[in-house]
Amino acid sequence: MLNDPKNYKENVKAYQPKLPYVTNCLNAFWVGGSICLIGQVIQTFYMNIFHFSKQTAGNPTVATLILISALMTGFGIYDKIAKFAGAGTIVPVTGFANSITSSALEHKSEGIVLGIATNLFQLAGEVIVFGVVSAAVLGIVRLFIEQVF
Repeated sequence: MLNDPKNYKENVKAYQPKLPYVTNCLNAFWVGGSICLIGQVIQTFYMNIFHFSKQTAGNPTVATLILISALMTGFGIYDKIAKFAGAGTIVPVTGFANSITSSALEHKSEGIVLGIATNLFQLAGEVIVFGVVSAAVLGIVRLFIEQVF
């Protein structure tokens, strides 16, 4: 009776804390939206001050968000925000910067080459591979569609 998976699941449910799904979703929504709002403000800054077009302001905007995220990770601020907001901080590009910076900080004691450089993309490597493969596949599909139509 103790080894029965059905009884085990029922017994464990009584001891598990109730998760605040609605609160977690709202926190992720408004924090992720705030990050996007900050990105929009930065893009508008580049468009107004440096007279970039909407298309050319995208790259420096992303670079600025990555820099801010990396600095906040280095100072321990981003992890506190991520603990509060969850997926709201993981989904934007700032989450990618946080994962790379965290990995680099974790292995800095091993040296620059064997520590930081070797483990820098340890967490984000799958994302990079998926992005490159997806871009190649979509590029081929687009080329095929343009040739046919």
